[in-house]
Amino acid sequence: MSGSLGRNDARINRLCQEMSADGIAAYIAATPISLTYLHGLNESGGERLLIMLISQSGDVRLICPALTANQAARCGVTDILAWADGEDPSAHVAHTAEQWGLESAKIAFDDDMRASHLRLLQRAIPAADFVEGHPILSRITCVKDSDELALLHQTGGIADQAYEAALPQLKAGMTELEIAKVLSDEMSARGGTPTFAIVAAGANGAEPHHHSDDTVVKEGDVVIMDFGCDVGGYQSDITRTISFGEPTEEAKEVYQTVLAAHWAGRKAISAGTPYQDLDRAARGVISEAGYGEFFTHRLGHGLGMSVHENPN
Repeated sequence: MSGSLGRNDARINRLCQEMSADGIAAYIAATPISLTYLHGLNESGGERLLIMLISQSGDVRLICPALTANQAARCGVTDILAWADGEDPSAHVAHTAEQWGLESAKIAFDDDMRASHLRLLQRAIPAADFVEGHPILSRITCVKDSDELALLHQTGGIADQAYEAALPQLKAGMTELEIAKVLSDEMSARGGTPTFAIVAAGANGAEPHHHSDDTVVKEGDVVIMDFGCDVGGYQSDITRTISFGEPTEEAKEVYQTVLAAHWAGRKAISAGTPYQDLDRAARGVISEAGYGEFFTHRLGHGLGMSVHENPN
C-alpha cells in the first residue's frame, strides 16, 4: 500500500475538517481501503467487528479482534480496544460513545461496512444518527497527492505495457479465458498484481461486465479487453478494442462513433465543470449517430485505491 505504515495526519486532518463542515461528530472506517488510506492498516475483520473511530477533533480509536491488535500497534495505532472471540464488542462501542459524547451524535460510516456490523452499532448507540460516509471521504480521496499520482501512473503504465506485449501473442482460435490469462501474465511480469481481465469477443462485447468464458475468438471478431492491476494499493482500469482480421463496416462505424464521443468528453474537461457535462458531451455524439439507446452506462469513473471511486 502507498506510503509508510502509520497515521496519515494530512488525510485525517482533512477528514476532520469535512466532518466539522457537515456536523459529523465521528467517522467510522471499517474497510481495508479506508483503514489503509487513513492509518496504514490493511486489515479486514471479516465477520468480526473491526472499526476505527475518528472524532471530529482527530482522536483515533480502534475496536478490533484481539488477533488484529499486534498488527494495529505496528501500524502506529495507540488507542486499541481489543475483544476476543466469545466476547461482545458492543461494550467497547458503548464505552467509546459515552467517553466521546457520541450517544446522540451524528456518526458517519463507510458505505461498504457489513450490514450486521452497522446493526451492532445501532443497538449499542441507539440514539445516534448514523449517516453514509461516502460523501465525506470521497471529497478527500478524489484529490490525489504526488505519491498517489505516481502510483497511478505506474500501474496504468504497466497495464499499457502488458497490452502491447500481449498483442503479438493473440490469434484467432484462442478463447476469451486464454487471452485474459495472457494479459494477466504480462501485468504480473511487469510488477503489477492483476485484479481483473475481462475479454469479450463478438456479441459478448455488448456486455460491459461480461464474464470471460470459453468462447473461441473467430477471424473478423471485434474483441473488447478490460483489464487492470494493483501497484502499491492503487489500481489501473484499461479498456482496449481490437479486431481479429478485417472488421465489418458496421463495426468500424460504431468504433469511430465511440472514439469521437471519447474526444468530445475529453474536450469538455476543465476545472469547475460538472462531471455530468462531460458525460453529456460524449453521450450527445453517440445519440446523434443513432446509438443512444445502447449507451447504458456512465461515461467513466475515478480511480484510486478502489477501481471505481468518485468522480462518477
